[in-house]
Amino acid sequence: MVQVTDQMVEDFQRDGVVLVKGLWKDWVPQITAGIERNMAEPGPYAAENLKPGEPGRFFDDYCNWDRIPEFREVIFQSEVGNVASRLMRSNRVQMFHDHVLVKEPGTSKPTPWHQDGPYYFVAGRQTVSFWSPVDPVKEASLRCVAGSHLWPKEVLPKRWLSDTSFYPDPDKYMAVPDPDAEGMKVLEWQMEPGDAVAFDYLTLHGARGNEAGTRRRAFSLRLVGEDARYVERPGRTSPPYPGHDMVAGQRLREDWFPLLRG
Repeated sequence: MVQVTDQMVEDFQRDGVVLVKGLWKDWVPQITAGIERNMAEPGPYAAENLKPGEPGRFFDDYCNWDRIPEFREVIFQSEVGNVASRLMRSNRVQMFHDHVLVKEPGTSKPTPWHQDGPYYFVAGRQTVSFWSPVDPVKEASLRCVAGSHLWPKEVLPKRWLSDTSFYPDPDKYMAVPDPDAEGMKVLEWQMEPGDAVAFDYLTLHGARGNEAGTRRRAFSLRLVGEDARYVERPGRTSPPYPGHDMVAGQRLREDWFPLLRG
């Protein structure tokens, strides 16, 4: 059983991030198989995140749980719903989406600093993402800025390749900070396969490039709690989910975003 202590819950609420050791340690073979299937059969949102001439390969794809059985099994049969419930302090736990991120050896490009929340059409104080590698990770682990989920203004969402604003109203957001240069408290961990970093949708995070000689394959799962609601954004969100027909203030529709708990 995965242990979620009261201290872990307090740390998550205060810092917006906590390490969950061994969350999916018994599910690593299924997640690995799912990632390989995803890379062999990319979905419509699959992306290559390097410019021509940049070394390595940085692949990502999302919203594939309903067509990749290994992902579906991990999501609905593991303890992740109960862990999310404890961390968010929410009896209700609902699916938002899955996400695969792969940095092949020699991929020097870092993952830019960003918050996930501004890209999404859902918001609330009860949100959690789980980022879990299936390879041992040292330098290329997720890096999270403690307490950034409580900032009064959201960080400007940008397009990773073009480094341009994701929406047409950049003045509504704060500029992307440089946490290392600005002396912010950055939390990161060396991780074993199946460990997971749990973080709030508004926690500022990024990652270094993968200069190691091994792959860095990671599976992410985004979940929401009982206070999360659909919000309108000034443009196409990521993920977009065309034709969802939801209105502002509505909970995510359960036929598209199933309940894990509640």
